[in-house]
Amino acid sequence: MASEANSSAGDGLKLPEIKFTKLFINGCFVDAVSGKTFESLDPRNGEVIANIAAGDKEDVDLAVKAAREAFDHGKWPRMSGAERGKIMMKYADLIEQHAEELAALECLDAGKLFFLNKMNDVPVASNLVRYYAGAADKIHGETLKLSGEFQGYTLREPIGVVGHIIPWNFPTIMFFFKVAPALAAGCTMLVKPAEQTPLTALYCAHLAKQAGFPDGVLNVVTGFGATAGAAISSHMDVDKVSFTGSTEVGRLVMEAAARSNLKSVSLELGGKSPVIICDDADIDMAVELARTAIFYNKGEICVAGSRVYVQEGIYDEFVRKIAESCKSWIVGDPFSPHVHQGPQVDKKQFDKVLRYIDHGKREGATILTGGKACGEKGFYIEPTIFTDVKESMLIAQDEIFGPVMSLMKFKTIEEAIERANDTRYGLAAGIVTKDINIANRLSRSIRAGIIWINCYLVFDNDCPFGGYKMSGFGRDNGMHALEKYLQVKSVVIPIYGSPWR
Repeated sequence: MASEANSSAGDGLKLPEIKFTKLFINGCFVDAVSGKTFESLDPRNGEVIANIAAGDKEDVDLAVKAAREAFDHGKWPRMSGAERGKIMMKYADLIEQHAEELAALECLDAGKLFFLNKMNDVPVASNLVRYYAGAADKIHGETLKLSGEFQGYTLREPIGVVGHIIPWNFPTIMFFFKVAPALAAGCTMLVKPAEQTPLTALYCAHLAKQAGFPDGVLNVVTGFGATAGAAISSHMDVDKVSFTGSTEVGRLVMEAAARSNLKSVSLELGGKSPVIICDDADIDMAVELARTAIFYNKGEICVAGSRVYVQEGIYDEFVRKIAESCKSWIVGDPFSPHVHQGPQVDKKQFDKVLRYIDHGKREGATILTGGKACGEKGFYIEPTIFTDVKESMLIAQDEIFGPVMSLMKFKTIEEAIERANDTRYGLAAGIVTKDINIANRLSRSIRAGIIWINCYLVFDNDCPFGGYKMSGFGRDNGMHALEKYLQVKSVVIPIYGSPWR
């Protein structure tokens, strides 16, 4: 493994100016009611980037009040779908025009690779907005043929005020995973970005104002989960909460929603996704796929292929080749175009990953590659592969959310299915085989929300994404995501006048 962990900002690229650090409520950037701020840190070196307004319950109340007014009396839910779509299209254009700034902010805030942010994350975000802008005027009800002298129809209406709580690993993409379909549905909303990565959400709020969204439709409250996030989940005037994050916090969101107004909840939570590599696989392709599945975005991805099962016939060769492949994997400054892996998002996550690596060693697993921090400053960790892993070990059961692979051997397809499903999670899985019958059998047997065959990390606007088991419920992407933000209302009328006259 090569390292550039102490390099400066890549190739002379100018660091972005931090323009927006306040809460965005009712179309204006404002200080928190308390006047408090918190530090946003650069994971490359632990230094302060900016002081961000620390929203609390009082700020959430103001944001909900603005969203409630915009929903109950404002233009947005009453516009035609075509009108909403037109504003959303302008929003998408603005996101695209400011790709460089958004990509740099995400790199600076989250330690994500700049060139991938610019070439992937920001275009995904703008295309999500365009996708749902196109759906805004295609929300239809049904005509119902009822028994007796009655007819009926259904209306699909926006659910109301939505609270979005988004994670720190893909801040821009996750912002629009939630905001775009909710806007198309006609909802108003407040967004709480993760405290580790608030910068792109605030910048996107600024762009929303430029696009022409009415005041109060989109509000952003930065702050901490235990204060601002909890206030959203328990608020009596929030009609729905959409949360992406850890299973532990997802449980708290559900509990708060149940204790308050029984608001609708959708959760996209943790994962411990298996990658099953069969004897007939192209080994070189399997090595590249498995490496990408876990080390992409420094392992900070809910669908990370952290459990890799290799059939015994090719296991030894696979181990040799994947160890060799990691020698060219460069860890370093995410602004550099030569780097494959940046720093973990913050010191808390950095320490958590290193603790799991120590757990693996103590439990008897063998380090094949990596296993240490690297660089003199910042939160960089070597891509780490364990062999001799048993299913009972913490590294095989817990979501580490870092660049740590558990590599295991299997004999039969029946064994692979049983072991793949031996987890409390069910978010994703990968299958590498040339046999379509094996691919079909595995994909139908593994309990997970998305199965990738001979590929991994392939997402599309039209492909729904979400989990089984403790990975949550509800779907992002596709028309399934739009359903989360709509209510179904039935209307019944007599055909020939009331039969009871």
